[in-house]
Amino acid sequence: MEMVWLIPASVSIGLVVILYLNRQLKGQDTGTPQMQQIAAAIREGAYAFLSRQYRTIAIISLVTAAALFTANYVSDRYPWHTAIAFLAGAFCSALAGYIGMRTAVIANLRAAAGARQSLNRALTIAFRGGAVTGLSVTALSLGGVAALYYLYGGAANPERAPDLIVGFGFGASFVALFAQLGGGIYTKAADVGADLVGKVEAGIPEDDPRNPAVIADLVGDNVGDCAGRGADLFESTAAENIGAMILGIFFYKATGSPTAILFPLVARAWGMIASIFGIFAVRAREDENPMASLNRGYFVTFILAAVGLYFIVRRMLDFPDVRSGYFYAAALVGLALSYLFVYITQYYTEYRYRPVREIAEASVSSPATNIISGIAVGFESVALPSVCIAAAIWLSFRFGELAMQGGGLYGTAVATMGMLATVTYILAMDTYGPITDNAGGITEMSGLPEEVRTRTDRLDASGNTTKALTKGYAVGSAALAAFLLFSAYTEEVKRLTGVEDFPVNLAKPEVFIGALIGTMLVYLFSSTAIRAVSKAAQYVIQEVRRQFRENPGIMTGEVRPDYARCVDIVTAGALKEMVLPGALVVLTPVVLGLLLKAEAVAGFLQVGTISGVIMALFLNTGGGAWDNAKKYIESGAHGGKHSPSHKAAVVGDTVGDPFKDTAGPSLHVLVKLISTITLVMAALFV
Repeated sequence: MEMVWLIPASVSIGLVVILYLNRQLKGQDTGTPQMQQIAAAIREGAYAFLSRQYRTIAIISLVTAAALFTANYVSDRYPWHTAIAFLAGAFCSALAGYIGMRTAVIANLRAAAGARQSLNRALTIAFRGGAVTGLSVTALSLGGVAALYYLYGGAANPERAPDLIVGFGFGASFVALFAQLGGGIYTKAADVGADLVGKVEAGIPEDDPRNPAVIADLVGDNVGDCAGRGADLFESTAAENIGAMILGIFFYKATGSPTAILFPLVARAWGMIASIFGIFAVRAREDENPMASLNRGYFVTFILAAVGLYFIVRRMLDFPDVRSGYFYAAALVGLALSYLFVYITQYYTEYRYRPVREIAEASVSSPATNIISGIAVGFESVALPSVCIAAAIWLSFRFGELAMQGGGLYGTAVATMGMLATVTYILAMDTYGPITDNAGGITEMSGLPEEVRTRTDRLDASGNTTKALTKGYAVGSAALAAFLLFSAYTEEVKRLTGVEDFPVNLAKPEVFIGALIGTMLVYLFSSTAIRAVSKAAQYVIQEVRRQFRENPGIMTGEVRPDYARCVDIVTAGALKEMVLPGALVVLTPVVLGLLLKAEAVAGFLQVGTISGVIMALFLNTGGGAWDNAKKYIESGAHGGKHSPSHKAAVVGDTVGDPFKDTAGPSLHVLVKLISTITLVMAALFV
């Protein structure tokens, strides 16, 4: 079949590049013995947390798979297919998280050592470490979905196979939610505890080795921003592929060709190859802003993706009575949306621009004005992305209608694939952030010269921006995916009931109730996630204060803090606190569907996903702006480090931490999880 060869070819090329980059990373300088000792402590803490977290998630996943099998057995809906797909998605999502963390703990030490030589060396080490994660996640997602499609008879029955692999997306989303929640709670509890007691109360620098929570904080960057985000973005790519494949069934019925069902996988395959070229294009001069070199690599990826998509669309979607040029226009809409999201997020989170400087200026007055300004920027930041999402959905739907009669929904699917064409490169930028953060911590704790710390600070500032923009990108793709998956849900309900139309009428009490519950879930989930950080952080704060109080020699440098105690406390607290918000997300749509049935669930999905996207934009961007306002002041603005404005900015950054690294990233997992779980359980709601 035309162009399908790109799927195994891209996965094979990706694996070769992963092995090459991994070998290259391991061959880099590992620095001084003290640097190696600090990196070993981070690595041990990260593996200890992930081991305990994955044991917990494995038990919950097995119970859920059994429940899923039972529910589908009762409704006679391919119970074995769904349960096996769920477990496969859960395993691959967990594996993606593990790969992300493993790569980060290898690259962080080597990036710190590279900073002793030049900015470019540290940058390329950190970014190529992130690239290993990006390529691994994309290859796992692409290979997993394609393998299940053919295993479940896609070659013989392309119309039925996409429905059978929905469980894969549900399993991926399920594990990603708990991984992102647990990792996010861990990283921000440790960060908040370390900052409030160390920087604000004790007046010692960030990542000071005298701070008992500093190792736990650096571990958190790996388990939250690497393991959690790896699982998160794996489920994003898997769920969006499956949703687009289900909508491709309409095209198959109209033309008799399965190419539209396989188009999402081929588009993703080419995007991975384009990203490889972009990854190797990243280089920086010593006096250059690291973001400029990262943007160059993104531009290379963007152009190659746009050119390749043209040929893929023309070869796979060009049929009699189908004007494929309009489908390519829809793909360009998606690419444009990804470009806009990257640069809108940069505008709101980089300290070169007005929003972050506004927060920094407000810090001169007091912590209160910093917080007020940060909240205002967060609320403002949802406007432009929302308009862009709305325009992208409208344009892609219209282009789909122009391409073929009734092709509007497939036009949005093509746009989603366009937006995700650069996802591998975006993933590399995402993992680059925590690697540079850890590199800065290792540099500070090992007492390297100031010029080295200056380089890692510049990389860390750009890393904060890349983490923020990838979260914005993920929310944008989640919005398009939610529209796809909602459409797939309505198509499934129509197929199960045998009706030609399935209107969702908000004037009906049960539908309005479903919409209300959907919005409520977003706020309640955010509350439980943020409260979980507060509770876990309190354990850390009490422990750090106890160590300072009982061991005065810590502050004089005569006594080594008990780092392991803080790591263990945060681990136990994070795993305990992740269960309630995760259970809320899984159980709410199921209970609602059993009580009020399919149309109420449709209202729940419609309004709940919109609320989730808006809230995630507010939390992610506002938190990122607070963080870089602090970094801007630390660079020397408004009095620099240890000034009153710096202390105010630290408080604001602390408030924003659970916004941008716990609740915000978990919300766009929530958006897709409620979509996949309702799609899997649709037969019970009819």
